[in-house]
Amino acid sequence: MELNLSRSVAGKTVLVTGAASGMGRATAQVFAAEGANVAVTDLPGPALEQVAADLAAQRHSAKAWALDVSDHAAIRQVVDDVAATFGGLDAVVNNAGISAFCPIDDAGYDLIWDRAVVVLLTAHQRIIRAALPHLRRSTSPRIVNIASTEALGATSRDSPYCAAKAGVTGLTRALAVELGREGITVNAICPGPIDTGMTANVPDADKATFAHRRTALRRYGAPEEVAHITLSLCLPASSYITGVTIPVDGGLMARNA
Repeated sequence: MELNLSRSVAGKTVLVTGAASGMGRATAQVFAAEGANVAVTDLPGPALEQVAADLAAQRHSAKAWALDVSDHAAIRQVVDDVAATFGGLDAVVNNAGISAFCPIDDAGYDLIWDRAVVVLLTAHQRIIRAALPHLRRSTSPRIVNIASTEALGATSRDSPYCAAKAGVTGLTRALAVELGREGITVNAICPGPIDTGMTANVPDADKATFAHRRTALRRYGAPEEVAHITLSLCLPASSYITGVTIPVDGGLMARNA
């Protein structure tokens, strides 16, 4: 078997969900800067259009698609349209997410639980299933699921989110085994404390205290630091990495005290 050990994604097509902000936006920017065709997807709104416009202004190959990942029919339509627009699909980055803090005895727990599972877990497998016919035609098919360190540990009153993200890591391992014979790699990334929209309301002083107490690097991470690991997993040369869960957490999971 001849291996493709290229470290370039130039000309490859990647679909990124939740790309209007945070880690998704950083991922779109990193892939575009490396010469990939980038399908930028997120809920409709000016932020989504701005990402695509910014990339186009830099003469990158990118286009925006409005997509609610809880809409099963819309997923199939968008994935097929992306592949038709760019002439194929080589990588999927399942990044779209929501926060889902809720005490177990809260009256609205079931609603939060259902929403968390649909957006954070069910959408991943639906997007993968829609993408598979196109990925099977790629010479370096890649799937990267964005989970969380909440899949590896837990925070009080965050059980819907923790359960859904743990499901993402399980889905990743199972599909890596199932799709491995076809050369499709499936990996997960578990970001720790990252400066994104989800953490924007946390006071800076609280962030600094948490980072100092809990991480080895004593700081929050930047979205771009997650995006570059995502890029690495999608390189043609990363063909023997599959079924793994990689924490990008500043040493959060490694630190005991």
